[in-house]
Amino acid sequence: MEPPAPRAFPPAEAGTLLIVATSAVIGAATLAGWAAGSATGGLVVGAVAGVPVGIVAVYRRYRGFFR
Repeated sequence: MEPPAPRAFPPAEAGTLLIVATSAVIGAATLAGWAAGSATGGLVVGAVAGVPVGIVAVYRRYRGFFR
């Protein structure tokens, strides 16, 4: 019996996950900033924090493809 063929890396799925995770952090930080009185500040903090969160989310989901 042969092992199953490895699944191809899905770049569209990875890109979607990156965008969704980053946008979720940006949105949450913007809402928190708005509640604190500075939506722009929350947006900036969310953008700075959201990019690494998105990258980590993609890496954790697809780390098997990178080995």
